[in-house]
Amino acid sequence: MGAQSISHADMSCYIFFLNECMHHDVNKNVLSVGTLFLGPAWRKIRYVFISQKAYQESETRPESSVYTLMKGTAVHGDDILDTVEYARPSEGGDVISTILRREVTYDQKQGTCAEHFNVANANCTRDSDCVKGEVDFDGHGRRTGRCVPYYNHTYKTCEIQSWCPIEQYAVVIEPPLVKAINFTVFIRNSIHFPRFKVLRGNIKDARSKRDIQKYLSRCHYNEEKEPYCPNFRLGYIADQAGEDFSELCRTGGVIGVFINWKCDLDLHPSHCKPTYSFRRLDLRKDLINSGYHYRFAKYYSKDGVESRTLIKAYGIRLDVIVQGHAGKFSPIPTIISTVTTITSVGICTIICDWIMLNFIDKNEVYSDRKFDEITKEPAVPPPTELSYINSFGSNHSDLSDGVPL
Repeated sequence: MGAQSISHADMSCYIFFLNECMHHDVNKNVLSVGTLFLGPAWRKIRYVFISQKAYQESETRPESSVYTLMKGTAVHGDDILDTVEYARPSEGGDVISTILRREVTYDQKQGTCAEHFNVANANCTRDSDCVKGEVDFDGHGRRTGRCVPYYNHTYKTCEIQSWCPIEQYAVVIEPPLVKAINFTVFIRNSIHFPRFKVLRGNIKDARSKRDIQKYLSRCHYNEEKEPYCPNFRLGYIADQAGEDFSELCRTGGVIGVFINWKCDLDLHPSHCKPTYSFRRLDLRKDLINSGYHYRFAKYYSKDGVESRTLIKAYGIRLDVIVQGHAGKFSPIPTIISTVTTITSVGICTIICDWIMLNFIDKNEVYSDRKFDEITKEPAVPPPTELSYINSFGSNHSDLSDGVPL
């Protein structure tokens, strides 16, 4: 119904302008050189001023602060894991990661051991096959020049100086931390639009600090029910990003948490609310270098010898990305957008024509210049029997003078 009424209004305006700008007479038609289609013009005006809000002064580079904190406790075998064990960092800024699976190499010490057989030129039969001091950047250490048995196997590889035993030989693959699906990440975001002096946060306002803490301890984000709760379950984030959580436990992955502030400051600041979206950022899981993992070590002294436990961790890394746009009415962009819009759709030309044709003393001169006049010629009557007699009959004076025969 709304679209139909607009269409009728457009047609009425169009007829009005034509009636005002074009003189019509019975014996002549006036053909205008230019024609204005007000339907497309109205659509463009509506797009510029309603959809794009071109009457507003805008700011697209707000100041933002992000604080993240991972929450949750999990039982892993005989161990109890808290945030210090599986979160890196345990609390931080706009990037935080969670360990979902570990590959552990225990009790490594500085010493000599056999190189892995998959390293280039590592397989050997005698010492001359190994170059002393050579370092292969795809390997694990510096070669000693000796050819030694590969641990308890019959074949041999070049000996290296490194942390021994090497990871590929002694690694222990632990089961995934499936309970992490219920871990929550707390994301606090504050945003400031300095041009408009507006400061907003993504946490629900409360009368006291105690009320805020009580609310945050029990809420979980929901787009409809809890839009101001900053606690997000990892399972919810993976689901919104279109990812399988069990697959993320196997390979790891990087997920972007996008916080978008789109604020119309012509309304009350309470209407300025964040919206959240989630998307996988790293290469897809079917590629060799996809996923997310990193290594770290725990060092300790055993029998007076420095030792370490090497951990290769697979997990989810969350990158919090904040985007903001705020707009507020201002006369300068309104004037500029108005002039630009009416010029681009040709309204200025029609208005000028209408003024010149109706309110200027020499409007007839302008009309002669503006329009081409096409005059209708009188129609030729069809030939009759009398016309044939007149053309081919007698020329005697007695007929022409009406003398009776």
